[in-house]
Amino acid sequence: MAAPAAREVPLDPKYDDYDYPTVSPTAQSGHPGHTTPEQDAQIFQLRSVLEQAGYSKNLDTLTLLRFLRARKFNVELAKKMFIDSEKWRAEYADVGVEELVRTFNYKERPEVFKYYPQYYHKTDKDGRPVYIEQLGNVDLTALGKITSQERMVQNLVCEYEKMADPRLPACSRKSGYLLETSCSILDLKGVGISKATSVYGYLGAVSAISQNYYPERLGKMYVINAPWGFSGIFSVVKKWLDPVTSAKIHVLGSGYEKELLAQIPAENLPKQFGGKCECEGGCQLSDAGPWWDSEWVKEPKWAKKNDVAIDNTVPPVQGGGVQAPIAADPAAAAAGVPAGAPPQGAPQPAAPQPHVA
Repeated sequence: MAAPAAREVPLDPKYDDYDYPTVSPTAQSGHPGHTTPEQDAQIFQLRSVLEQAGYSKNLDTLTLLRFLRARKFNVELAKKMFIDSEKWRAEYADVGVEELVRTFNYKERPEVFKYYPQYYHKTDKDGRPVYIEQLGNVDLTALGKITSQERMVQNLVCEYEKMADPRLPACSRKSGYLLETSCSILDLKGVGISKATSVYGYLGAVSAISQNYYPERLGKMYVINAPWGFSGIFSVVKKWLDPVTSAKIHVLGSGYEKELLAQIPAENLPKQFGGKCECEGGCQLSDAGPWWDSEWVKEPKWAKKNDVAIDNTVPPVQGGGVQAPIAADPAAAAAGVPAGAPPQGAPQPAAPQPHVA
């Protein structure tokens, strides 16, 4: 279905308090600014049935629209997906997602990154955050001595929350249009075919969280340095992915630079991937991006509890977490409250969790 001409999204003053653009540059039907009257009515219908069911949080238009797109605008299916998501959000890690992201301290991050780097770094040519994972040095035995599967997954959840706020709003303000997705790079350099089952096992494991609870968050994914035979393996991974999601994933071999640089400016792409960026201290722990710029970033909504903002002005700690500046520092909140060292004898983590949505 062709998208209608771009227009402002019909907003609900009770729930919609956006302070960033709300029209998507993606001229596809069902995306913000490109909805039909029927789709607008379905947003209203979904919100109404959720209100009647007792829900009052996360009923803003852009959120509901993402859930509707994920369920092909079937209101009943979107309702079930939303309710399942809210139940998971309230119960996750025994404290709920919002409390977790406020208090989680992934202090083992620099050590984990020696074996499994996963980080945000600047933006692509569309203005989206670039997310990078490198699986070549994954050593499950070593990781099991540093952290646990539970903490790795909790970190993943916190990063999803911080992508939604403050990263994407900051990128939207800078770009001048709504951005709701990321551009991801999954580097398989060093991952031989013997590790292949683990790689697609990782993708299958994380798809439950990313697709069910964070729908419509992937813009593009580039799988680079894919080993011989990986295309066949990816056909297995596709079984876990929605066709719309799988169409966004590009599997490339070692000659990936030209296609990657067509999407990501050379000055934003780390040098090791064919770009020109060499952040002081290394790109992996820099978290460079508009979410550091006081001109574009604002305090994330999850940083407030009981309408009182927590102190997010703690200076950033190198490698202590993903951070943003001034009062909008998402990881001063996420990394500023000690969560305790990894338990002694922590179980060996299962496959690391690539960021797929």
